[in-house]
Amino acid sequence: MVTMLATVGVACGKKEGTATSGGAAATAAAGETVTLTMMHPWTSPNVDNDAYKARIEEFEKKFPNIKIKQDGVPSAQYKTKLRTLAAGNNLSDINVVWPGADITPLVAGNLLMPIDSIMDNWKNILPEDALAGMKVDGKQYAIPTKQSFVDIIYYNKEMFAKVGYTEFPKTYDNFIDAIKKLKAAGMTPIAMGNKEKWPLQSSYMSIIGDRFVGSDFLNQVLNKQAKFTDPEYVKALGVIEELTKLSAFNTDMNNMDSVQAQDYFIQGKAAMHISSSTVDGRVRINNKEGDKFGIALFPSVTGGKGNPEKSAGVVQYGISISNGLDEKKKAAAIEFLKFFVGEDLYKTLISKGVVVPAKVEIPQDASPYLKEMMALTGKGIAPVFDSVIPAQVVDVMQNGLQALTVGKGSAEQLAKDLQSSIDNLKK
Repeated sequence: MVTMLATVGVACGKKEGTATSGGAAATAAAGETVTLTMMHPWTSPNVDNDAYKARIEEFEKKFPNIKIKQDGVPSAQYKTKLRTLAAGNNLSDINVVWPGADITPLVAGNLLMPIDSIMDNWKNILPEDALAGMKVDGKQYAIPTKQSFVDIIYYNKEMFAKVGYTEFPKTYDNFIDAIKKLKAAGMTPIAMGNKEKWPLQSSYMSIIGDRFVGSDFLNQVLNKQAKFTDPEYVKALGVIEELTKLSAFNTDMNNMDSVQAQDYFIQGKAAMHISSSTVDGRVRINNKEGDKFGIALFPSVTGGKGNPEKSAGVVQYGISISNGLDEKKKAAAIEFLKFFVGEDLYKTLISKGVVVPAKVEIPQDASPYLKEMMALTGKGIAPVFDSVIPAQVVDVMQNGLQALTVGKGSAEQLAKDLQSSIDNLKK
């Protein structure tokens, strides 16, 4: 798909645009209406999703001559649809994109507009490391809205206390011991919703892999300096096998989506749920019983090469503008980008407990839970699997992990399939 995007995009791509402004004001003065299409994955009831959609409404009120026609796509299908539209050179005017392996083929296909000429708009609030993932060959192509840590373990303190754990296990051996004791006590250890397939890949294997092989491994695989079939990575994949054999997950995990799994956990039907830092809005911040839930990171692994204090994080939801828009649409899209991703949005997200990549003052009404989250995730960042590894290989990982949860295949076979996929990609 990466090759196809690059080839199709270059062959039929529109001429590269530059980020110039001024046309939006002229359009408004003339009473003309400009309609911009925008595709985004903000369909689930998360606090940040609500903030983004409210921000769009605010923009339309301030700029009544610019309409945003939204195409909301569930997160599980979003990247697939984005790749499909990109292959046909049919992106929306404004698109939500991810850094690294996701944005690179879009740029290679000449599908996104570079926005370097307006970067002064964010020079005082966005550090270079927050922008780096959405920069390709020295040019900026998107502005991130949040910093997401995908591997937060939310746990029910009361349930853990019942099996003798007054704090979350620090080692993998103790983690497995707690799972066995929870299961023996008649409790479901982990609420899992893997119907969308990404949770095991992103929230689990990003950090489990890092604990075993360290933060440089994925890039080493891409550079042919390491392989997915290396023994330590096979052991990392084996964690999913072990959890499955221990019946650690709810039995309907592959028929339950990620939001349903959150509800399952919040309702006290499971002792743990592993998901993104954004979920804290539902689990604790906006929950009257939030105090009974704690947060932790995946424990240390004996002999592992990774830093056990790291959390798997990535800047997310980059707002990008499609290349080749006419002057009126281009000017309107730039006006939208400058308004949408700003200090007000970042402060709103912080007030709702969402970690952001910006240097802005923390509002007085920010939740103490946010400060706890920032402390937990502030000791180093591990890479997120699907932000580094190309989409074709991610699909192999997701399908293979889901197969493991129903007793099909093995960690060894999945490792071989992953390596085969990455080898074929290089050809």
